[in-house]
Amino acid sequence: MDWNSVVQAILGVGSTVLIPVLIIILGLVFGMKFSKAFLSGLYLATGFIGMSMAINQLTTAVTPAVKDLAKYTGINLPAVDFGWPGAAAITWAWPWAFLFFVVEIVVNLIMLLTKTTKTLNADMWNVWGIALTAYMVYGVSGNMVWAVICSVIQVIIMLKMGDMWSEEIKTDFGLLGVTTTHIESFAATIMFPVNWLMNFIPIFNRKWDAKDLKKKIGILSEPVVMGAIIGVLLGMAAHMGWQSLNLGVTIGAVMAIFPPMAKFFMDALTPFGTQMSNFMKKHVKGREFVIGLDWPILGQSTELWVTMVIMIPISILWAAILPGNKVLPIAGVINYCIGVGGLLLTGGNLLRMIVLGIIYEPLSLYGATYFANIFTDLAKSTKATNVPAGSQVSWSSIEAPDLRFLMAQAGKFNWMAIIGLIALLALFVLLYFYMKKYPLPGKRYENLNSKTNKE
Repeated sequence: MDWNSVVQAILGVGSTVLIPVLIIILGLVFGMKFSKAFLSGLYLATGFIGMSMAINQLTTAVTPAVKDLAKYTGINLPAVDFGWPGAAAITWAWPWAFLFFVVEIVVNLIMLLTKTTKTLNADMWNVWGIALTAYMVYGVSGNMVWAVICSVIQVIIMLKMGDMWSEEIKTDFGLLGVTTTHIESFAATIMFPVNWLMNFIPIFNRKWDAKDLKKKIGILSEPVVMGAIIGVLLGMAAHMGWQSLNLGVTIGAVMAIFPPMAKFFMDALTPFGTQMSNFMKKHVKGREFVIGLDWPILGQSTELWVTMVIMIPISILWAAILPGNKVLPIAGVINYCIGVGGLLLTGGNLLRMIVLGIIYEPLSLYGATYFANIFTDLAKSTKATNVPAGSQVSWSSIEAPDLRFLMAQAGKFNWMAIIGLIALLALFVLLYFYMKKYPLPGKRYENLNSKTNKE
């Protein structure tokens, strides 16, 4: 039996089917009635499909503006940005990719049995991100054993991120029994020191969430209005003329659509999380478990989408001025890493999220530049995507570029990279314990807010 073909056939149904089916199965295991488990699965699929449609519409709308903006600013960069869809396609076409399901499942089971995690990762679709890390490390170092070890390290990080984000997701998003294990949120690690320094600058300690802005600026804080304004300004910068109004209306509409789409996640996961919690209290006393899912469960956050849309022209500017950069953000112009990592780290402090995005966007672009050869080689060898002669492909908003770069270089026995990797992992551990001490944003900034208000 060709197991690779079997796995590819299962993956062919896509995450919008695969993950809801897993939720239905887990719901039945936890004792849900079939009707309720089935409904939870369908609502979850609806949420993923609705969110994907909105994201695709947003990407479709801004891509012409980004290209026009690049044309009028004279940007001409050699590597074609194929975004996460292109990265996923070439990774799944790699013959060894399906083996990393085994890595994910085995590591997760060991950590659950040893009580080193409370997260059961159901986000099987995104195993491709683990496989991609292994291929990147192998492509640079030529060491497959080290590549597999790096994939194990990534799985451990993802499960521990699931642990540390779960309380915030339950309280701030109303989602019981679930968390996000997506490696995108690893961006919070490198953002952590700067976010901590912001604690000493009073302006960053004020409330900068959507609700607070609504009190201060009224209608201008509405997602549909903010999206429309940003869209019109982006269109004007790209010399789109009256079409800027169309872009503004489209972005405004998409911004308004995200929160209702995210409600389907609540409808799906609230009964599931309640049932799982009751099951664990009855059968596994003294232990708490959460289910790891993809990042769109956070899609109800206005701050998330405002940050990522504002970052679009900023990422183009960075691409134009960064020395040595080869990638113009097109397909990956919406940087989910900056949005998701910043959201969870700051608790939705919009000002902090935008400033952190501005500071750390170059890291994504340089990561995409460094790995362009690796992406191109994988694309050509698998023939999963077309690479024009003399061109390169890459991913402008690559996930965890710092972690993957240091892992790859460490595999070549680069001692600076080894020291850097140890330091980065130590920083993640520090962030983990910080988040365990202050799991809720309200508590995280309580003393800081009181000091700022007195001033």
